[in-house]
Amino acid sequence: MLQRVNPGNKSLADYRSIIRRELYDEVVELGKRLDGARVLHVSATSFGGGVAEILYTLVPLMRDVGIETEWDIMFGAEAFFNVTKGFHNALQGADYDFTVEGKAIYEEYNRQSAAALVESGEEWDVVLVHDPQPALLKHFADGYAPETKWIWRCHIDTSTPNRQVLDYLLPHITDYDAQIYTMAEYTPPDVSLPGLTLIPPAIDPLSPKNMALSADDSRYIVSQFGVDPERPFLTQVSRFDPWKDPLGVIDVYRAVKEEVPEIQLVLIGSMAHDDPEGWDYWNRTVNYADGDKDIFLFSNLTNVGAIEVNAFQSIADVVIQKSIREGFGLVVAEALWKARPMVASRVGGIPMQVAAGGGILVDTIPEAAEACIKLLKDDEFARSIGRRGKEHVRENFLMPRQLRDNLALYAKLIGA
Repeated sequence: MLQRVNPGNKSLADYRSIIRRELYDEVVELGKRLDGARVLHVSATSFGGGVAEILYTLVPLMRDVGIETEWDIMFGAEAFFNVTKGFHNALQGADYDFTVEGKAIYEEYNRQSAAALVESGEEWDVVLVHDPQPALLKHFADGYAPETKWIWRCHIDTSTPNRQVLDYLLPHITDYDAQIYTMAEYTPPDVSLPGLTLIPPAIDPLSPKNMALSADDSRYIVSQFGVDPERPFLTQVSRFDPWKDPLGVIDVYRAVKEEVPEIQLVLIGSMAHDDPEGWDYWNRTVNYADGDKDIFLFSNLTNVGAIEVNAFQSIADVVIQKSIREGFGLVVAEALWKARPMVASRVGGIPMQVAAGGGILVDTIPEAAEACIKLLKDDEFARSIGRRGKEHVRENFLMPRQLRDNLALYAKLIGA
């Protein structure tokens, strides 16, 4: 049997005062239409990334509106995750040496996971498979529960993919009954996806990472990690990964420090077991910081969890997201929800979150440094774009909207 995750309990009613009444009613109505339907989510890990963060809210809210929902983790080991991290990078455009051995490892863990799914004897109306790691699950579960509808959810930007990896996965992806992408621009070029559905991700405004935290509590938490809350600081919250460009963030900080000598930099990343590159890039970032006492690196393994991330985001003078490629960037929505001014790269799903006025989009390190300095020196401007960003997230990127969109797709597929 696959590893089953217990995501806890949540109630849609708790979100009623935060979202529009019409959205709340739409979710309730879809829940009634789908009452008793059975949905299984399958992902590669239960912690350390955006998929896990989404499912810890989406799954309990689906249960709350009447859908029998479970979340399973596929089988995996270091060799498998080395291959799938290569897939992840390749689908975002990186070079990748796709070997016969790598293909065999990838298929074996998908085969084992599919066998466990079939042997469980459980039947589902919908199986929703997240990202490339378990993408062959449907192929190896061929013949299992013919009435089941299969959905593949792509959380990354595959607009300029490595064709060798994409062409290998493509027959399996197109075999799903539906494919969910964040935006149309992320779909592979020259590829027809018969079940294409566009659903942007969303954040949970009531999770420990995003719930309201007072400035005093935030300053107290931040001070415990050696950061001086009475001095300004920049922060980026992202995996230690070349696509998040933490070395470029340090370059931005160094340029800002020439104008604002008291500035500090906080880099926070989550180390996930499906990301074997993480420690390598952490060490590269430590070396690049070169002992600067105003640069702080934290992770979930140095006792910085959800509440601590919340505290750093809540009182950061400027939040940076200097991604080179970015599927969506949940951390962008998180910072905007906390009304923090944002300086972010003009890539991937970031503009759809920031373009409404919650931050400044940039293309280069000098532009990023200039934007940070402007925000640090103009408090009223920083506050005004922070307010605009919060309202944009309220309207578009809170979890009840993603819940509604998912439920609408389930209802369409199973005829509810």
